[in-house]
Formats: sequence, structure tokens, C-alpha cells
Amino acid sequence: MPSKPPVVFPEEQSLLAQLGERIRLARLRRQLSNAAVSGRAGISRSSLYKVEAGDAGATLGTYLRVLAVLGLENDLNGVAADDKVGRKLQDLALEPKAARPRRKRQGGEG
Repeated sequence: MPSKPPVVFPEEQSLLAQLGERIRLARLRRQLSNAAVSGRAGISRSSLYKVEAGDAGATLGTYLRVLAVLGLENDLNGVAADDKVGRKLQDLALEPKAARPRRKRQGGEG
């Protein structure tokens, strides 16, 4: 039984659609047919259509196979390579705690 496709929010779907369009344009610039790319990638033409449509149900492996056929597989090396937010959070956790001023004890010294 196939699993449910992931929940994809509109902004994420837009990003996938843009990626699919860039992949489609890369294929067209290389003057490669759907049949040629899907055959070289070892996927069905319908899977290639899903990739070029930005379908969230297409696996990352399928996207990678298509990118490899187009000679663009190394573009994935840039994904999450510069984790600015993660490093900032890590740096904040590593900063020394500010010295707290000591409170004077109240009570009887004497």
C-alpha cells in the first residue's frame, strides 16, 4: 500500500514548482527529449513529468537522477551547506554566561 504524500505548504510547493521549471529548462537547453532523459535516469516518463512539475511525491533520488543526467548533480552540494541559523544558535549556546552581580546577604553578620 503506497504511503501518503507529504504535506506541502503553498510556499514549499512554489519552491518545488520553481525547481521543476529550472530542471525542465535545463533539459530543453540541452535539447534532450523527455524519453532520452527518463531513459538515461532509469525512471519512467511520468516520473520525469512529476519532477518537472515540482511534484512533492517525487523522491529526492528521482530528482537527483534527473539532475545527474543533466550534469547538475553537484548543485545539491550547496543545499544547507551554509547553515547560518544553526551556527548562530550554536554560537549563542557557546557564549559564556554573563557574570551575575553577587547579592549581598541580608541578615546578621556580627
